Amino acid sequence: MTTKKVGRELRSLNNLIRRYFEFSSHKNEVDTVTGNNGWIISYLADNSQKDIFQRDIEDYFTITRSTASKVLTLMEQKGLIERHSVAQDARLKKIVLTDKAWEICGLMREDSRKMEELLLKDFSEDDVKTLLFFLDKMKNNISSMQ
Repeated sequence: MTTKKVGRELRSLNNLIRRYFEFSSHKNEVDTVTGNNGWIISYLADNSQKDIFQRDIEDYFTITRSTASKVLTLMEQKGLIERHSVAQDARLKKIVLTDKAWEICGLMREDSRKMEELLLKDFSEDDVKTLLFFLDKMKNNISSMQ
């Protein structure tokens, strides 16, 4: 049996990915984006054709209501998102990206595309499918414990 621990290896890989983005070619342009902001911007951009609410972000990123509220409030203060009322329920506020966030999104997507290419270099399509299968399995294992 190997002496390597999966959790430690995933943590190490995560650190390397974070470091890559810290020194990415567009780092200066996206300095306003910190922590989960970039992931949220990408999620909102990928789902821009439908109404997204705070609850959707909580569910998708498996974060608590208070964490989502804090993150979204900071993003609003940075001019990355706006919250708009919806006709069917005035209490609900859909989350919409600003022009500033769309510009940053384009730069992040370019860096992300380069990262994916680097991560998956020399992987076959079957390798990628298998890797994603195992990662989903691990996430499900952890989710079932909560």
